[in-house]
Amino acid sequence: MNVIDIDQENAQQYLIDESFNRPVVVDFWADWCAPCKQLMPLLEKLADEYAGAFLLAKINADEQQGISQQLGVRSLPTVMVFKDGQPVDGFAGAQPETAVRELLQKHLPSPWDAKIAEATELLDQGNTADAVGLLRAAWEESNKLLDVTLAYAGALIEANRLDEAEQVLDEVRLVDREAVHEQLMAQIELKREAGKSPEIEALERELGLDESNHGIRVKLAVQLSAASHFRDALEHLLVVLRSDRDWNNGEAKRMYLDTIATIGKGDPLAAEYQRKLFSILY
Repeated sequence: MNVIDIDQENAQQYLIDESFNRPVVVDFWADWCAPCKQLMPLLEKLADEYAGAFLLAKINADEQQGISQQLGVRSLPTVMVFKDGQPVDGFAGAQPETAVRELLQKHLPSPWDAKIAEATELLDQGNTADAVGLLRAAWEESNKLLDVTLAYAGALIEANRLDEAEQVLDEVRLVDREAVHEQLMAQIELKREAGKSPEIEALERELGLDESNHGIRVKLAVQLSAASHFRDALEHLLVVLRSDRDWNNGEAKRMYLDTIATIGKGDPLAAEYQRKLFSILY
């Protein structure tokens, strides 16, 4: 339950008792109050977004005058945050979404915190692909907060997606570029200096001798994809597909689609190369 209407019968249960389990955001409103009608849909949207992290308790101040007087409500709309049986924060009058979010963030975990925690577990298990997807979502939801940006870039580095990690880090403001940012940039440089595997380097040399050898190019793409050099792998497969869409009974196309699936279909890199494939096939 994310939203409830409060009256005398359930006030103790949901204003007081429930506030020991999670914060209760209390919205005092009335039918005649135009600002109330602007604020309420915003509060309901945030209650859905936070998916039960807090309870939105709506109180019609005209119908529940006793509760309103007891809590000292003098104007509408009034919003209070209850924790452990007591009002601990709030505001009076309509507020912009940014102000309401700031109020909630003081008392609630951010909606993206769960994604970060899950991604951390996935990284510990070696599942970098799914971790990158979760951290990308958290990065976008948080409006690219610094801590989330650094976590996302770190996962990209671990996944060997170095160009993308560098692009993410480049978005950090100069004033915010401190020790962790420098460490991540150093990791990118070290990984680049480490270079590619002997197998990849040998295939690149062999391909250099005959750029038209699709068999070598596809073998190279397989090795690159296995090493998480997804962009390079997909570029090589595009060369084959542009020359022969059905090369070797569709092997290049299958490899291309498998690589996209490995990246994750919601990933921007996957979406970019899905569009490129579509332009070739259609």
